[in-house]
Amino acid sequence: MSKLRILYVASEINPFLQTSEVANFVRALPQAMQEKGMEIRILVPRFGLINERKNRLHEVVRLSGINIAVGEEEKPLIIKVASIPNAKLQVYFIDNEDYFQRKSVFHDKQEKFYEDNDERAIFFCKGVIETVKKLGWAPDVVHCNDWMTSLIPLYLKTTYKNEPLFKDTKSVFAIYNTGFSHKFGDDLFDKVKMVDIDDNILAPLKSKDYEGFLKIGMEYADMVIKSEEISDKLTQLIEECSKDKKCEINNEEDEELFESYYNIYNDLAG
Repeated sequence: MSKLRILYVASEINPFLQTSEVANFVRALPQAMQEKGMEIRILVPRFGLINERKNRLHEVVRLSGINIAVGEEEKPLIIKVASIPNAKLQVYFIDNEDYFQRKSVFHDKQEKFYEDNDERAIFFCKGVIETVKKLGWAPDVVHCNDWMTSLIPLYLKTTYKNEPLFKDTKSVFAIYNTGFSHKFGDDLFDKVKMVDIDDNILAPLKSKDYEGFLKIGMEYADMVIKSEEISDKLTQLIEECSKDKKCEINNEEDEELFESYYNIYNDLAG
């Protein structure tokens, strides 16, 4: 039996960047799965807070140079890579000068939510899929963490569903307590759209806010994962939107937690 291939996608990972619990989780789980014999890839944005020299990031020229469409605009995709110290894991970073050079993540110095965080998420999600295509690496499972990755299950089920690389790929969408109150503009749908995607397909996103991004992720993922840590409001949202594919992961000891995910991936991949 060939190794299962698991792609992890998140907005952050230790030791490069940590703003929430996501960073620790995405650091620990891939290594545990690799130690269980799975083949791993990890993709995150290259936010400006990440020190390239200190973390030894370097550009992967063969993967860079694609243009990614966000609405009417196209922006160049730059891919960088670095190794996690003391682990046999590489992390690929999605970069673009307009979106990821700021020395902050989602808020400016005045704690104002960036108006273009929707575009940054769209660029990131499309960039992840295009990078995996360029790698020629067919993931069995894509594990998407948090709202910024929520469009990946949608794109895999629509525009990319006939790509040979993704024809058997399943997706997991994990939800955390990382909400925001911002509402995006009326042009959000036009930015998100790709081939085969119309307004009906984007209906779960109609609120154009944090919950909308969660809903679109839950609608198109093959499995939705929540931890015990999330709010009652989010728990209720998950109950309403994904009861048929919900999986609750308790805060077990690490080994039990890793075993749970190992089983989830094997079940999904069939």
